[in-house]
Amino acid sequence: MRVNITLACTECGERNYITTKNKRNNPERLELKKYCSRDKKVTLHRETK
Repeated sequence: MRVNITLACTECGERNYITTKNKRNNPERLELKKYCSRDKKVTLHRETK
């Protein structure tokens, strides 16, 4: 049930992180605040396809 997903920065669009999620418990797109190395600050990262 766990699938690999990629997280992309909402400000610059860079795909910085790879993580896993359980599709049964979280069917919607995941959003986390993570550090963006290009912007050098913590920004919102969204799940991409």
